[in-house]
Amino acid sequence: MWFQIDRSNDKTLTQQVYEQLRQFILNGDMKKDEKLPSTRELASSLGVSRNIVLEVYDQLVAEGYLIVRPRAGTFVAPGSLFQTSGSKESLQKEEFIHNKNQDIIDFRAATPAMDHFPRKTWGRLAKDICFDVPDMIFGYQSSDGLPELKEEISRYILRSRGVVCQPHQIMITSGATQALSLITEILMRDNQNVAVEDPVTDEMRTIFSYRGAHLCPIPVDDKGIQPEFLSEESPPGFVFVLPSHQFPMGVTLTIQRRIQLIEYARRCNSYIVEDDYDSEFTYEGTPVHSVQGLDPERVIYVGTFSKILSPALRIGYIVLPTGLVDEFKKLKWYTDRHHPSLEQLILTRFIREGYLDRHIRKMKRIYKQRREALVNSLKRHFPGCTILGHAAGMHLVAEFPNVSFTQQIIDWVCKHGVKIYSAEQYSLLKGSHENKIVLGYGSLSVEVIEEGVRRIKEAMVSFSG
Repeated sequence: MWFQIDRSNDKTLTQQVYEQLRQFILNGDMKKDEKLPSTRELASSLGVSRNIVLEVYDQLVAEGYLIVRPRAGTFVAPGSLFQTSGSKESLQKEEFIHNKNQDIIDFRAATPAMDHFPRKTWGRLAKDICFDVPDMIFGYQSSDGLPELKEEISRYILRSRGVVCQPHQIMITSGATQALSLITEILMRDNQNVAVEDPVTDEMRTIFSYRGAHLCPIPVDDKGIQPEFLSEESPPGFVFVLPSHQFPMGVTLTIQRRIQLIEYARRCNSYIVEDDYDSEFTYEGTPVHSVQGLDPERVIYVGTFSKILSPALRIGYIVLPTGLVDEFKKLKWYTDRHHPSLEQLILTRFIREGYLDRHIRKMKRIYKQRREALVNSLKRHFPGCTILGHAAGMHLVAEFPNVSFTQQIIDWVCKHGVKIYSAEQYSLLKGSHENKIVLGYGSLSVEVIEEGVRRIKEAMVSFSG
């Protein structure tokens, strides 16, 4: 047993010995029924008087940490340490598991290339803003976001996505998660039904379910959501769609179906919630403009910078129809008062000074290379597989003939050092996507992608063998 005694510390020597010995016991560094050194022995090793150690032992005995056994010595009392993940054994086990799994290649979708975050530019802007902004920016701000950021976003989404709005219609949120949570809470007050694409991201449908929504799955084909399956008798409070690059299937909603969807919303006095999570990254052709641009009063547009820049920023936004602005603003105030002001100012300058456009151009080149590496590797190792969806975003869907990706196969592949995700797990109505897997490539280098596909091949051969 050894710990540091600091004679220049304001705490007394008795207090220092007591606190550190007590922490040894609580942390599990000393086990139940473990014998402590004699008071003379511990005092000698610490370089303090024996009276100090006697006083500490007496205090710990009085508090129940230690017990004295006549003619045997002083021992750690049973039940005096926490049996939690914070114990030494648990921490060692967690460290072992982490070390064991650190070589796993994870094809998780919608994860950006965090190694390419523009740190230097962001850091410089953060420093400049922190020194230059007026004192009032450190106080409370409007719950819907800083006006200057909303102005920049309104200009950006008009030229890049065809979103038509005024700055006052934009609300800054903590990513798309908070945006969808607010939307669900307000639009479900009169209607508990929410129509969602099937399959759809499990994170989004969890948000709706948590708020008590009844989910109505609407099938997706190669042209996107099929509006003819929407109920005319019991229309939903809103229809949730990812029209630019559907998740997970990767298809783009056609203009004919966009018009059908808007006509349905008008007819049933419902709303369309458009999640435009990674539309900036299109590698073939021109990105299709937003559904919102076709009818700004029936479509609520949700955007985020989590996929473009980094999830750590937690900056997203909603573009609201004019009639919903005040109600959303009030609820946002009660939810978190307002989003951090300094981060909003940094992002404002990042967009205004052209850094965002530059970053997107750079990331499009990188993601395109990674996608091509994944497609080529899949074709080389699995000649029979089909790549579904459009060349966009940070994931693709691979369809394998005569394969059913059961949990058993997925676990077997994981044992070979690769995490893959069945498209079936995103389905509400099961049975249509068992032969497909969703492979994200945004956060993986070309070399890692190629090694990952090789391991999948190795795993599947050994499984069938």
